[in-house]
Amino acid sequence: MVRKKIPIKKIVNVTARQVTFSKRKSGLLKKARELSLLCDAEIALMVFSPGGKLFDYASSSMQKITERHILRSEFNQDKLDQLPPTEQIRSSHAYLKKELEDRSREMRQLNGEELQGLSFKELQKLEGRLESSLNCVYKAKVQNFIRDINILTQKQNKLMEDNRLLKQRISSRNEICSVQRHEHEQEQSFDTSLTLGLPFPSDSK
Repeated sequence: MVRKKIPIKKIVNVTARQVTFSKRKSGLLKKARELSLLCDAEIALMVFSPGGKLFDYASSSMQKITERHILRSEFNQDKLDQLPPTEQIRSSHAYLKKELEDRSREMRQLNGEELQGLSFKELQKLEGRLESSLNCVYKAKVQNFIRDINILTQKQNKLMEDNRLLKQRISSRNEICSVQRHEHEQEQSFDTSLTLGLPFPSDSK
């Protein structure tokens, strides 16, 4: 069944609008979270419902990301370009130093350190990131196990096929050796009969 496309315009029906908002908002938050985990991107998302309720998501800290956005905004970038070269270097160095400190703090928090100053909401977000990371690690382990099993299965099948061919060769070689041995015995019997002047032995009685 083909899904009916919803025209991209304001939904007149209030109930349908609320249902669509709830579904689209959940999908948007999920995609933001997936993009942050898959690509290690810093993402901050804020959504206000028609009723004014706030829904937000931040891959690390909403305050840190918004501060970074403000620092990197066009206004501040233009202001930075107007500074002398030495001041630009000093400002860039300060920004990079702060960025490094924030990243290092996040890594320590992911390792379970320096958690005392975090709020309950920040701890929940950290827990969610760890759970998602563990799920990704588990999926990667399962994929590696499946890949290794497939490789071992292919090797086993190849060894079994090589063993079968080797048995066939040995069986064929044994048959050839048996025929050659029989012919050799017949030749020896024929030579003995000629030497003693006896009649040549026949296979049939």
